[in-house]
Amino acid sequence: MLDRLQNLIVARKNPVSVSHAARTAAIAVVSFLVAKLFRLPEAYWAAITTLVVLQSPVTAASTSAQYFAGTAIGAAVGGWAGTYFPVNVLAFGVCVFLIGIFLAPLRLERSAYRYAIITLAIVMLVPARSGWIAALHRFLEVSLGVAVGLAISTVWPERGVE
Repeated sequence: MLDRLQNLIVARKNPVSVSHAARTAAIAVVSFLVAKLFRLPEAYWAAITTLVVLQSPVTAASTSAQYFAGTAIGAAVGGWAGTYFPVNVLAFGVCVFLIGIFLAPLRLERSAYRYAIITLAIVMLVPARSGWIAALHRFLEVSLGVAVGLAISTVWPERGVE
């Protein structure tokens, strides 16, 4: 029984290492500090997004374009929906579905859809005074997190990862 549990838990590929943890921490801190430098109101979203980017298996330029496109779409839909239906879970669900319907014929990657609906959730489900201001702030914070994560990953690539 213990052997079966160990086989489920112990990593066979890409185990966490001290260097991976140090690199991830350093890049997330840089992202947060850059967002603070730009005086973005909720700089932690930049750090969170950077962590998501760093844990993604692919960090190519084409993927970053998908992330930015999704973030922009999610912020735009979230700004509109957050203005007219603030913190409304039914409207949120409808918007998640509509974004999928909108993106399907454009043949964007699922990563664009993922970033669109994550940004939508951040904008729509967090109470704010203005849906459009929240959307602009989240777009800037999330985009900064994507940019920092991808830029530093390019300059400081992780070695020995499958």
